[in-house]
Amino acid sequence: MAELAELEDPKAREVNERHGDDHGVNLGRLRALAKRLKTQQDLARRLWETDDSAARLLAILVCRPKAFTRDELDAMVRQSRTSKVHDWLVNYVVKKSPHAEELRLAWSADPDPVVASAGWALTTERVAKQPGGLDLPGLLDVIEAEMKDAPDRLQWAMNHCLAQIGIEHAGHRARAVAIGERLEVLKDYPTPPNCTSPFAPVWIVEMVRRRHDD
Repeated sequence: MAELAELEDPKAREVNERHGDDHGVNLGRLRALAKRLKTQQDLARRLWETDDSAARLLAILVCRPKAFTRDELDAMVRQSRTSKVHDWLVNYVVKKSPHAEELRLAWSADPDPVVASAGWALTTERVAKQPGGLDLPGLLDVIEAEMKDAPDRLQWAMNHCLAQIGIEHAGHRARAVAIGERLEVLKDYPTPPNCTSPFAPVWIVEMVRRRHDD
């Protein structure tokens, strides 16, 4: 904790707070610290219990993802109230867990939109890597009905799933693009030069074009 306090940078905190995060640690330096510490599951659990965002990010980097129980992961997602901790936890830990599919199903139906967004993130992973058994038309039905009015974090996760379905599954591409065009979610999102817009119709067309170019 003392080392993390020494890594605190007011400028980094200012940037992070604009993105909804509450820590001031440069992530490159945090990763270097994690590399030195290597995997330490007991330390990861103790870091997580501090309720400090920088400590929790470090915990995610030094933990053993498969060592957490289903109930531990469920509690940790509910405790993750900043976007970076939530995103890292889902992407670096939950996706590698043997409990990922069970949690995907439970979280997708959760009334808490932040928890539900974790379920959608896991669904997006399956759309890309293990689509067998997924009801893609059913997912598009839910997105069509609920994405427009969903809270920000949940809306972002549903939009990513919509784009992924359109990118990966040619048979559903036209419908995915049509849903995106009609709902106009993230249509005006400020996108830096050389970055792909998160607006699903643009995102889908661009990623499919790149694959054909490759």
